[in-house]
Amino acid sequence: MSNYRTPLQLLEHWNKTKPNFNFLHQPRDGGQLDAYNWQTIYQYCLSIAGFLKSQGYQPGDKVALFSKNCAEWFIADWAMMMAGIISIPIYPTASSKTISYVLEHSQAKAIFVGKLDNWSTQEPGVGDEIQRISMNYATMECHHDWQDVINFDSIDDIYEPSMDDVFSIIYTSGSTGAPKGVVITYQAYSYACETNANYIGFFSEDRVVSYLPLAHITERALVQGSALYCSPQVYFVESLDTFQTDLARAKPTLFVSVPRLWKKFQSGVHGKLSPTKLKILLAIPGIKSIAARKIKTALGLGDARTIASGSAPISPATINWYRKLGINICEGWGLTETAGFSCANFPFDINRIGTIGEPVPGTEIRISDIGEIEIKSPGLFTEYYLQPDLTAEAFTYDGWFKTGDKGHWDNELNGYRITGRVKELFKTEKGKYIAPVPIEAAFADNPLIEQICIMGTGLAQPVAVAVLSQESIADLTESEIKVSLETTLNTVNLELESHEKISHMVVGNEEWTIENELLTPTMKIKRSELEAKYLPVLSKVSSSKRQIVLEDDL
Repeated sequence: MSNYRTPLQLLEHWNKTKPNFNFLHQPRDGGQLDAYNWQTIYQYCLSIAGFLKSQGYQPGDKVALFSKNCAEWFIADWAMMMAGIISIPIYPTASSKTISYVLEHSQAKAIFVGKLDNWSTQEPGVGDEIQRISMNYATMECHHDWQDVINFDSIDDIYEPSMDDVFSIIYTSGSTGAPKGVVITYQAYSYACETNANYIGFFSEDRVVSYLPLAHITERALVQGSALYCSPQVYFVESLDTFQTDLARAKPTLFVSVPRLWKKFQSGVHGKLSPTKLKILLAIPGIKSIAARKIKTALGLGDARTIASGSAPISPATINWYRKLGINICEGWGLTETAGFSCANFPFDINRIGTIGEPVPGTEIRISDIGEIEIKSPGLFTEYYLQPDLTAEAFTYDGWFKTGDKGHWDNELNGYRITGRVKELFKTEKGKYIAPVPIEAAFADNPLIEQICIMGTGLAQPVAVAVLSQESIADLTESEIKVSLETTLNTVNLELESHEKISHMVVGNEEWTIENELLTPTMKIKRSELEAKYLPVLSKVSSSKRQIVLEDDL
């Protein structure tokens, strides 16, 4: 068995060695910033664990965590470990239906309720039967108050987990159907956190911001978990409106985001400085470095040493756009089932842009006969909760996990290249398979395009459906927008096989969001929902003589 340290061992270590160090920083309404030192955090955990034990919860019971990122999320999570309870994180943007499903499927006996934006519409999914524990935020009514819980008598026998014990059941974001409960052990989680911390190089002087959903394994392992190994300063975000202010205050030295938000940040820059003007500024010697530094600082990344992207493929065009600003985005790859990052272009290597680099230490990768990436790692999950058939299908006869991602080793770039999901391949009426992800990445070179989805099952040729960046098109005429999109479409088609060429681009009339259920909570597109939404449009578009078609005109 490994010598990885568990989160509980690290909590005890920091409580003894750095009791007065302010580890967590939580912004409140009005600009107040509450700091939590290790001694306070440890005592709160002991009290919450004592409370949970007093309620009759036993080691192995499940308790849900339902909140946006906050200091209380970290504390409640660690307290559950002290009581031997298995945590069930739920995305704070989850629908009432998804909440109900996760609570019922996981057999959760209680739920911590914290920061939420739309709790009134989500409350029916929580229901009245389950015990609710407040996390000190004004949301739905709870049975127990946070202040009472953190002042409860300390637990007298902290649970000591073995590496084979279940640490958490993390439900997937449901991009291809109902969420699956991924069972993660202490072995898998501890390996992921310690490996990430050592591989990336976390130091006590670092500052990180926790804002991506903690219900997702990337944030849980790479930020919350890895931070336990070096005790940096961890900051949270009060709200979307205060994001830039909170980021500027934290001045992170390590920063992780997802492709959707990198595109959003890019659109924000273009909203203040048009793509044309920015291109001109970055072409002038002397001015380029000044402009790039100002933009990097305005984004809150002036002190960032390591910058990364995960959760979904990020296009080389987006990476190269940021590189011109002195922001080198290291692309990482992994899954919930692998306890987070398994492969990364780290340290950043310009010659590896377009790949996910090599596996992190301890992880092995191989490519199957059908081009699927398979993994063997100490970070692998053990099973899909209560779904033995799915678990059996997920592994090869010799114990390698079948990731569902297609890819290959690129000898030229010296890294693994992801070419899409096995289940995302589709056939046109010509009967030939098309992988949409690489084609979508090619469209990202156009800053006017904020979201893109290639679809075309049963059509003569694939069609691109796009959502435009309102900031980037604000100062452009309709004719200029059309010319830009047509140029991109023609350029992309030059590189495609005849059966892959895009016949039309449909410009959608609404943004794809988590709220309208066209994005997962981790901001990946939901292909099946998008195809269902645009099916009536796609049936009409093939008869259009125009390459660029507005959804409203069909």
